[in-house]
Amino acid sequence: MLHRQRLAAVAAGILLTAGIGATIPADAATERSRATTQPSTALVVNARWGGHSTFDRLVVDVRGTMPPVTVTPVNALHYDGSGARVPLAGKYFLEIKLSPAAAHNESGRSVYEGPRLLKIHLPMLKGVALTGDFEGVVTIGAAFDTKPAYKTFTLHSPERFVLDIAHPVGCPA
Repeated sequence: MLHRQRLAAVAAGILLTAGIGATIPADAATERSRATTQPSTALVVNARWGGHSTFDRLVVDVRGTMPPVTVTPVNALHYDGSGARVPLAGKYFLEIKLSPAAAHNESGRSVYEGPRLLKIHLPMLKGVALTGDFEGVVTIGAAFDTKPAYKTFTLHSPERFVLDIAHPVGCPA
């Protein structure tokens, strides 16, 4: 009987110790390190463009680690979720998808500061639209009057996805 009481007391002590350890708050250093780490999901924060002598450039700025990106020629641009057609003039379109990514923070507030729908007057690039921020996929559409010849790459510190669209030398930028 004494052995069982002793065993019960040891078990209770272990459980109390474990319970107390679980309720001790994290120290300030741990909290600071959590605040300065990169977001777990890449955040798409901007899209910008520029004209150069032989190409137009579209840049997508990302906060966090650059996610995989796909660029797909499509017949038309549609808003994710609703499926409604994006009202950008053009005959050719590219759909740029970043995933996993978001254009909003954990509380649902938008962090994207780029164009939602914008007509552009460059030799090749005629429009840009944010077409989706849905279920871990951010989609941006680009519009062109002629079939685009393009190349893509990423740049780091800060993270950026770059789409360069060739045009003839001497085109006004």
